[in-house]
Amino acid sequence: MKTDLFDFELPADRIALRPASPRDAARLLAVMPGKTPEFEDHKVGDLPDLLRAGDCLVVNDSKVIAARLKGRRIGRGSAEPAIEATLHKRIDGSHWRAFAKPGKKLEVGDMLRFGTEGKVCFLGELDAQVSHKDEGGEITLSFSFHGPVLDQAIAERGEMPLPPYIASRRESDEQDRADYQTLFAQEEGSVAAPTAGLHFTEKLLERLRERGIGLHKVTLHVGAGTFLPVKADDTAGHKMHAEFGSVSAETAGALNATREQGGRIVVVGSTALRLLESATSEEGHLRAFSGETAIFIAPGYKFRAADLMLTNFHLPRSTLFILVAAFSGLNTMKRAYAHAIETGYRFYSYGDACLLYPCLSGHPGAAP
Repeated sequence: MKTDLFDFELPADRIALRPASPRDAARLLAVMPGKTPEFEDHKVGDLPDLLRAGDCLVVNDSKVIAARLKGRRIGRGSAEPAIEATLHKRIDGSHWRAFAKPGKKLEVGDMLRFGTEGKVCFLGELDAQVSHKDEGGEITLSFSFHGPVLDQAIAERGEMPLPPYIASRRESDEQDRADYQTLFAQEEGSVAAPTAGLHFTEKLLERLRERGIGLHKVTLHVGAGTFLPVKADDTAGHKMHAEFGSVSAETAGALNATREQGGRIVVVGSTALRLLESATSEEGHLRAFSGETAIFIAPGYKFRAADLMLTNFHLPRSTLFILVAAFSGLNTMKRAYAHAIETGYRFYSYGDACLLYPCLSGHPGAAP
């Protein structure tokens, strides 16, 4: 499909720069293709009343690391230009893939120095050498520390990697260390938050339990590639960045049992959805999974694992908007986003949410 079909105009004042407080006070738009009314306006706190006893939520428990490092290039003359590196994929205990800016000032062999203070690094410095550089400017960094020591050094010096549409309008701060982390965050490895999970509070989880709605966790470490727009003219020409994820045998079994007993799998966020779809057979049977996935979901895709989806409002021409268009229908989602813009919903990572029903007739989640 032509990528420009997934474009839309968004006023800048609809982009949320801070989350709702409390988190479950965010607005929630129920999108029900083919129903009358097609849209219903709620709050995230209403979620227990919108679901059924026996349904099951699936959340991503990946934890965001402080992946944005600011430093300088050293060792090549007297000039030491400022460099910012955003880590996005761990290769091993001492090597990371990163986006660097300005990347044109870096060559293979250059040494970067991040920070001047710290409890871990000798002399308060964290050094890394550029061991590889792609034609597009992406680099591989070889750090002078390894394993847990490196992780602590990065945590001390790094900033939360806010998405570009927030970072371009304000600096990250200490509040973001809490705000840009979900209640479920446990497994370190993401450089972008699984933002649909940001809306949950302990109070909301308690009400969901009382309603008889289950909760299971999966892990997908989100890469910075999630921010990138689709640059190809046709969606068929887009290549996703691979991300590591895992689904335990216990979780797979529990979700299969939910379906067998008539419950629905309500997937929280595009990251958890893509992981579950990667772990599900053509017949709809979930299996244990551990490995990388680069699945790109576009209209025409047959969903196997997800009955309903809770997600935020996404960027135009993004893989995320293309995914929700595949789930609920492109025309439906364009109308939903127009309604959201007109009625003041807040967009993107710190914004409001949608509860999406599928557009496919006969799907277990088709009826509210």
